[in-house]
Amino acid sequence: MSHDLRTAEIQSAIDRAAASGGGVVTISPGVHRTGALRLRSFVELHLENGARLEFVPDPRLYPVIDASWEGAPARIHQPCIFADGETNVAVTGLGTIDGGGSRWWEAVRAGDELEAARPTLISFRHSTRVTIRDVVLENSPAWTVHPYRCDDVRVSGVRIKNPADSPNTDGVNPESCRNVRITDCHIDVGDDCIAIKAGTEASSQDPAPCENVLIAGCTMLRGHGGVVIGSEMSGDVRGVVISDCIFDGTDRGVRLKTRRGRGGTVEDLRITNIVMRRVACPFVVNPFYFCGPDGKLPHVSDRSALPADETTPTIRRVFISNVSASDVTSCAGFISGLPERPLDDITILDVSIGFADDPLPSVPAMADGVPEMAAAGFQIDFVRNSRISGVSLTGVVGDAVVAGPGAENLTAEVTSNER
Repeated sequence: MSHDLRTAEIQSAIDRAAASGGGVVTISPGVHRTGALRLRSFVELHLENGARLEFVPDPRLYPVIDASWEGAPARIHQPCIFADGETNVAVTGLGTIDGGGSRWWEAVRAGDELEAARPTLISFRHSTRVTIRDVVLENSPAWTVHPYRCDDVRVSGVRIKNPADSPNTDGVNPESCRNVRITDCHIDVGDDCIAIKAGTEASSQDPAPCENVLIAGCTMLRGHGGVVIGSEMSGDVRGVVISDCIFDGTDRGVRLKTRRGRGGTVEDLRITNIVMRRVACPFVVNPFYFCGPDGKLPHVSDRSALPADETTPTIRRVFISNVSASDVTSCAGFISGLPERPLDDITILDVSIGFADDPLPSVPAMADGVPEMAAAGFQIDFVRNSRISGVSLTGVVGDAVVAGPGAENLTAEVTSNER
């Protein structure tokens, strides 16, 4: 197999460009098979129209490195395209990058023991001025685009396609990054389309915030969530704008997920001008998230007030407006804080939700004790100083708003319409 690999040739071109002060390494039309590549400062990897960069799914081609996996220190196979501590790195062009994910996914499904965690497709760490533009990214072994502790990140015009049943193949996951723009992308994946993250309590370094994030003009299909915050949020997430996007067939629309022990603050989110179709639940705020390590411990799902400290997550100042959602199946929204740390200052304005004609019952939030629902109204508890106004629900079954005893100073103006 090794005789047709172009790894050494492409890597040598990248290294020569870096040694000369920077430049463009061009991948010409045709199929180019390779192993892991490492970008250097001031180098742009450019795929011409018709170029296809195929990463061969042989673990020996991806050296094991010390990095992180889902917010915790881990040994992972080096990402297919990787940079660490670089400046002005870019992947551009109208060509296609294929991660060869199927063999990696088969190993996960079979329960095979890998030497290290699967490689992501593109991961830039501790880097500045990162650009990913126009390329087609498909069949990622794990997360597709993963900037980690980067500053000045731009992902634009990118098309991401991973099969709906491919495990952990999130689209774009900025983690503990600053000044991020994700625009004009089309994302169709097997997990969250975009997930904003900020490390966990298990991080080897002090968790750093993910802040100043703009997501605009994107279409998102089939993923578990359109735009998700968490569950890794120990370092704080703040200053996020999500606007002018379409979510079609995602399990949830906008989802915030965390749990006790994780700490961190999510604040100053503005979500506006969104169209959703065929989603189970348009809005989810879930601080009882049970997936991952320690997610099944009793304190995670406990609905009684526990002592609050620095490990108690905080969510506040979330503004949602001008959203329309059709063919919704589960409920209009699942919005909950913790009894010891209620959500604060949540606003939902000018939202129209229409339920499917024959909705299939499903669980709106991944938390113990949440039942299946079909065409239910807003489920709200442990919130304060919040309002819902100018909201209409068509085809809702039962009350438009079900507010629990932990809802304080909540104003809800919701109109229920028959079909």
